[in-house]
Amino acid sequence: MVPDTTTSPRTGRQELLTALGEIEQRVLWLSAATIDHANRVRPNPTGLKVGGHQASCASMVSIMTTLWFHELTADDRVSVKPHASPALHAVNHLLGELPAGALETLRSFGGLQSYPSRTKDPDPVDYSTGSVGIGATAPIWGALARRYVEGRFPGAGTGRQYALLGDAELDEGACWEAVQDPMVAGLGEVVWIVDLNRQSLDRVVPALSAERLAGMFEAAGWQVLTLKYGEQLTELFSRPGGEALRTRLDTMGNPEYQRLLRCTPAELRDRLPGTGSTREPLERLVATLDDDALHSAVRNLGGHDLGALLDAYAAIDDTRPTVILAYTVKGRGLHSEGHPQNHSSLLTRDQIADLATRTGADLDDPWRPLPADSAAARLCAERAEELRRPPVGRIAPPPVPTDFGRTPGGTGTTQQAFGRALLDLSRSAPEAAARVVTVSPDVSSSTNLGGWLNKVGVWSPTERVDWFADDAETILHWRENPTGQHVELGIAETNLVGLLGELGATWSRWGQPLLPIGIMYDPFVNRALEPWQFGIYAGGQSLLVGTPSGVTLAPEGGAHQSITTPSLGLEQPGCTTWEPAFAQDTEWCVLAALSLLGRPDGGSAYLRLSTRPVDQSQAAVPADPAARERRRRQAVAGAYGLRRAEGTPDVTLAAMGAMVPEALTAADRLAGLGVAADVVCVTSPGLLFRATQARRGLDDAPQWVLDQAFPADRAAPLVTLLDGHPHTLAFLGTVHNTPVTPLGVTRFGQSGALDEVHRHHGIDTESVVRAALDLTHRP
Repeated sequence: MVPDTTTSPRTGRQELLTALGEIEQRVLWLSAATIDHANRVRPNPTGLKVGGHQASCASMVSIMTTLWFHELTADDRVSVKPHASPALHAVNHLLGELPAGALETLRSFGGLQSYPSRTKDPDPVDYSTGSVGIGATAPIWGALARRYVEGRFPGAGTGRQYALLGDAELDEGACWEAVQDPMVAGLGEVVWIVDLNRQSLDRVVPALSAERLAGMFEAAGWQVLTLKYGEQLTELFSRPGGEALRTRLDTMGNPEYQRLLRCTPAELRDRLPGTGSTREPLERLVATLDDDALHSAVRNLGGHDLGALLDAYAAIDDTRPTVILAYTVKGRGLHSEGHPQNHSSLLTRDQIADLATRTGADLDDPWRPLPADSAAARLCAERAEELRRPPVGRIAPPPVPTDFGRTPGGTGTTQQAFGRALLDLSRSAPEAAARVVTVSPDVSSSTNLGGWLNKVGVWSPTERVDWFADDAETILHWRENPTGQHVELGIAETNLVGLLGELGATWSRWGQPLLPIGIMYDPFVNRALEPWQFGIYAGGQSLLVGTPSGVTLAPEGGAHQSITTPSLGLEQPGCTTWEPAFAQDTEWCVLAALSLLGRPDGGSAYLRLSTRPVDQSQAAVPADPAARERRRRQAVAGAYGLRRAEGTPDVTLAAMGAMVPEALTAADRLAGLGVAADVVCVTSPGLLFRATQARRGLDDAPQWVLDQAFPADRAAPLVTLLDGHPHTLAFLGTVHNTPVTPLGVTRFGQSGALDEVHRHHGIDTESVVRAALDLTHRP
């Protein structure tokens, strides 16, 4: 528990609390009025529900008021729980960051977003939130990203990283994966404030225990500060019968407590004493209180006590992460206060009018400013000046080469080629390589990152001894120090992409671009997609590498054979997907992906790689410099003609990634049967799809790659082939409106040899030949 210092003498303390109380009431009003305007005032010809969360805002008002109008510095960053976005806009309005007219645009087209958005809201928003659990953990990864940047490119400064989250948000596993990661225990700038209102969307949570939550945080090395009761209740505990009152409240279940909030004073006098040994002393204590005092005492929780909140902030230990468990009432100060179904409820017209009267606002002029000569208005102006951040001066990322000029030979995998590309980058473009930071969930050695790690080292806030440095049999040297460029997290993909998103946002937060690369097994990419998608939405730019992938990982069996990931580039906004077939294509695509990062007009990329060994001579990389550059441009743009049949083709085999060797073998077999086959190597289905949409006026993407990879004079029936779901390339038939047979994987895989697994899924050479013969109607 935080020591009760709410009544300790401080210079100007009472004046401060009075001003904060006025601001608190105005934030409560503005957040409720903003939602009311969106639902009841603004015209809504369609009748579609607009929505909003007045009760969720109300429970956070005291916390947000004390933070912004007393505690925060300009270097601090705050993630606000999704449903409190109107409260955040109210705060920003009082700080002069948002005009009154904008408060009328909540959830309208082009207006204030439903949930806080870094990239779409017009006022300052530090972290995009919306999907519960992701916004809560973002400040953890933001803290780590700031430390990384500050250690290598000074200028990111200091400052705390706050997360304001609801207690129900702690049901998300992402929260606990982040809390317990070994990298987090030393991040003393991280502060979580839990709005412990004991309600979820549907109900009062019956078994929520702050003590259990506190134990879980403490076990992970966090400081825990609990704000349960406010000043009024604390004073009552010291009176005769006060210990009985404390015992009664401490042992009372959440639903029973919530029911007390809905009681009249007369009902309270009967219900509060209970039926046990506490009843008699509590009846005597309650009899000393008038109705107003009794009504306010029951809801006098620590998360609404401004003084207790200030004292909690002062008690934060900056050597380790801190969580403040702040007991609150959902809907505090509203007519829906404490109702189990108040999550999305809206105040009636009469209720919003009553709220205006109680908070000193004007229903007819809802955005009327605070009186200019009031202490509250002066405090708002002072805090606005203190929190003003200077404009971020952005540094352009160093240029990334497009080609290292070396042609890989022999037999190799795209996964191996990726590791070599990083090493080649460090030799050919050291300034760009210095901006690269790789992140892995304990799979560095199994994804061919060993050479890179040995060269750049592992990042750690402090240098650690490598006890195996002198072991002759140790190949991977784990040198941990503040200059390392690889961050190793535990086995939790959501943590990896959460950090990836924040590393990818440093260009916009602090003007220092990084080139972040996350590496994980492709079968587990789906587990990470939601937080990675949210990172992209929030402006994070990164390269995610999935390897190994597909059923070509044959011996691993169905549990480790990915199917859906090839189509990410078709479906994920802000992301370009490449799945190269050869080492040379891999190098070109890696460099193209890195060139997208750290720029206002940039974006993220996904690279799907394989451990299948492929004869690199099959790539037939042109020796002529001009022809080589043409091939590179095509590979990066989405596809290139790998083999052209003599004369007009009877069929085109469009293959991607690890399945290109099957297409080439099938083309040879078909030639022997008198069927001329072109082979097109597809590297990015997403870019090709955008090009086809642009051809129809539905996108503004370049179209030239279609003319070069699929020229109109060679249009023929198509067989598409990939180690993934066949729908990924099925759209290619629309390029020239030709018949298409898409081959791919639609079932869970099997363990076995590669040829057996390919045959099982119908993606082997025999299946390609049969599909081509069927399309060309050959006997």
